[in-house]
Amino acid sequence: MAIHPVPQARKTDPPSAVDGPWRDPSLSPETRVADLSARMTLEEKAAQLYGIWVGADAEGDGVAPHQNDMVDPVDFEDITTRGLGQLTRPFGTAPVDPGVGAVSLARAQARIVEAGRFGIPAVAHEECLAGFTAWGATAYPVPLAWGAAWDPELVAEMAHRIGSDMRSVGIHQGLAPVLDVVRDLRWGRVEETIGEDPYLVATVATAYVKGLESAGIVATLKHFAGYSASAGARNLSPVRAGAREMADVILPPFEMAVREGGARSVMHSYAEIDGVPVAADPSLLTGLLRDTWGFSGTVVADYFGIGFLETLHRVAENRGDAARLALTAGVDIELPTVRSYGDALVAAVRDGSVTEELVDRALHRVLLQKCELGLLDPGRQPLPAVLKGVDPEQARGTVDLDPPQNRALARLLAERSCVLLSNPGGALPLSGTGRIAVVGPRADDPLAMLGCYSFPSHVGVQHPEAPMGIVIPTVLEALREEFPGAGIDYAQGCDVDGTDAGGIGAATALAAGADVCVAVLGDRAGLFGRGTSGEGCDVADLALPGLQGELLDALLATGTPVVLVLLTGRTYALGGRADRLAGCVQAFFPGEEGGPALAGVLSGRVNPSGRLPVGVPRGTGGQPWTYLQPPLGLANGVSNLDPTPLYPFGHGLSYTSFAWEADADVPAELPTDGEAELAVTVRNTGDHDGAEVVQLYVHDPVAQTTRPEVRLIGYARVPLAAGESRRVSFRFHPDLVSFTGTGGRRIVEPGDLELRFAASSDAADVKHTVRLRLTGPERTVGHRRRMVCDTSVDAPLAQK
Repeated sequence: MAIHPVPQARKTDPPSAVDGPWRDPSLSPETRVADLSARMTLEEKAAQLYGIWVGADAEGDGVAPHQNDMVDPVDFEDITTRGLGQLTRPFGTAPVDPGVGAVSLARAQARIVEAGRFGIPAVAHEECLAGFTAWGATAYPVPLAWGAAWDPELVAEMAHRIGSDMRSVGIHQGLAPVLDVVRDLRWGRVEETIGEDPYLVATVATAYVKGLESAGIVATLKHFAGYSASAGARNLSPVRAGAREMADVILPPFEMAVREGGARSVMHSYAEIDGVPVAADPSLLTGLLRDTWGFSGTVVADYFGIGFLETLHRVAENRGDAARLALTAGVDIELPTVRSYGDALVAAVRDGSVTEELVDRALHRVLLQKCELGLLDPGRQPLPAVLKGVDPEQARGTVDLDPPQNRALARLLAERSCVLLSNPGGALPLSGTGRIAVVGPRADDPLAMLGCYSFPSHVGVQHPEAPMGIVIPTVLEALREEFPGAGIDYAQGCDVDGTDAGGIGAATALAAGADVCVAVLGDRAGLFGRGTSGEGCDVADLALPGLQGELLDALLATGTPVVLVLLTGRTYALGGRADRLAGCVQAFFPGEEGGPALAGVLSGRVNPSGRLPVGVPRGTGGQPWTYLQPPLGLANGVSNLDPTPLYPFGHGLSYTSFAWEADADVPAELPTDGEAELAVTVRNTGDHDGAEVVQLYVHDPVAQTTRPEVRLIGYARVPLAAGESRRVSFRFHPDLVSFTGTGGRRIVEPGDLELRFAASSDAADVKHTVRLRLTGPERTVGHRRRMVCDTSVDAPLAQK
């Protein structure tokens, strides 16, 4: 049994008057919050520190881990008399028309205002990982597709649209983005990540944060930290990452999103790192996040994460003890519903096991954010003017969360995220004539386009009686529209993960009689084992799910050219088959417009420009592995296992060709605190308009700790018309090559470096190498260091 010191509770009687300076918007937020918090009873303070989840079902299939075990009944009318911190997922719990939902949410807020002494609304939060997770809202590509697009500006635009839609119906906070760096492709949540490189993850995620925050929505970084490094790729499994892996791989994306992105909320991860659950770790949630990085927003619990301190981690004796640990660590808000921060916390303060100062610290942060959102202001308007005074049913059909401009943006991001892995014989683009056999379990299913946090996959599958709410063309439908002159026939072949091989013969016969076969294979997104990809859908190896590998082998045996299209949430092993394919296109759950985007790539209407955010493995085993390997992590003579990927991080082909020419005027030496401009000119030497992704990697030949063979430190997406060229400049600062040295400090070390301009992380794709020697003293760099390699792309030069 754990034994804890018993601090004394602070006994104060708050002023009875409700009105006061806290209502005056002309005063500073600090002044207003100090006045308000002093007027609150302990019960009212605690009520601001938790959410409630109206409509959450303790039966059936949950959307959060252990939901059925952790949801307690809540009396809305009774609990709101104390006030309320948060409302959990008013749109993302069940299918609800957006107009009806907006009016219903406003009415719920009005009841909260009327019930409590202070009349303070709750913060309403929703998931928004691949779009607003609401019925009828645009389903954008998943984060792994954002990484494949290598286009932060486009991701920021998408996030702004998502935030604007959420704001329009009364939502204040979005639980996104995910900044976990992929460490093992078998992990089910790979689809929710941006990739295996911390710089790519950091820059793309920070762009998303800026976009969401620009729409007035509080962006919530998750999952802080270490979650993706779980042992054996098992969801919620212990994390045994070392200090350097944490400092140099796991943490930098969060740091950038806090410092550069202005994120106003952070969600703790479920992870335990070296035996300490993050929800109970003050060194991470307070020492690093607040004291070092200067974060001043709110820390929210991942769903039931505080309760898990008691039930799963077993570091807390009871609910009150879990509240003590979490508050001490720095968790301000319990989500999704009250368990430890309600009566159990009040009792713990009253008996002296939790100090009221901890409650006050969290309350201060929560009320400051509510003040920032205008929730303490008199005369606030919870509804858009068009819905004021409208009954819920009258509002049906009045709010469009999937307008044409959203769909156009979803299409553009889907197009830019498609990766052409191979095209050995030039079979792509397809001619669009003759007979095309479309085969595979992902060819004619709209859900094939969506990840596990898109509403139809996340919630809609539990409500089969409800319409999908958005139009999602399948690959088959899109190909028929793209190629009206071709004869297109379809056979499923097999299920995504079933064991019935009965359909493979018919699919093979169809392919044998066609001029070309398009095999559409991949994942079904789901939750907790209900899919082949998604939260709680971890895999033992990286073989294609179910009988899909067997189906592909049968198709290849026909002799008909086979173009493989993969719709997945991770990459799968293609070694042994790749050299027999006529072409291969990888898409990561590309959203509602993914079908037309893929059809455009197959027809040539879209020139693919996506690049891999994670490598494609050659064999089904060999995990965990990413490209960030020191020499002994690469293929070598001391092991018979070769982990080299079939297609490396950063790889992607085009229907055109590019030539690169580097500037010669680069200094041979640079001080460890200096700066230099590196540039390369890229020319489109082919006949098609296209886009190249210029990637800048560092290779450190000798360092005081082992270093990755190469590591991404900059990139730029460069659109080029046929024959056009552009100069691309990178502002290099030595801070970008800093790392954690032997003393545990982040340093810039003098010595030789190689800066490599490349088309991927593979040495064979290096176009130019800049050799540079850093001179001067070793520098210790802190959290004010330069984190972004600024790039600029000049206007196009004259065409040939």
